[in-house]
Amino acid sequence: QVQLVESGGGLVQAGASLRLSCAASGRTFSRSAMGWFRQAPGKEREFVAAISGSFVTNYASSVKGRFTISRAKVENTVDLEMNSVKPEDTAVYYCAGGTKIWGIPTGARNDYEYWGQGTQVTVSS
Repeated sequence: QVQLVESGGGLVQAGASLRLSCAASGRTFSRSAMGWFRQAPGKEREFVAAISGSFVTNYASSVKGRFTISRAKVENTVDLEMNSVKPEDTAVYYCAGGTKIWGIPTGARNDYEYWGQGTQVTVSS
């Protein structure tokens, strides 16, 4: 059974930094794209960042320059370093894995087959 488990969420003040981690088990994602999405109350789940098996990255314009996605070369993990967070970054953050994504990792939700349960990030002003 494939599982993605997020950790690292919490309550922080605007301008602070936070690091989210996602650990996958049940299959290897070393050659697959992994991504982060988020969903704020009353809004649709939106793309945040993704990284391919060959370490090509893709970011939403709203987080570019502030967030950094990374992954270990061997371990089945992907991290999201969040800097200069803003109140509008408040959301549940989900880790996702896509085994059929090639080239630049897409930001389309339907391209990702595996999802974690999410971790809450709250940014106070």
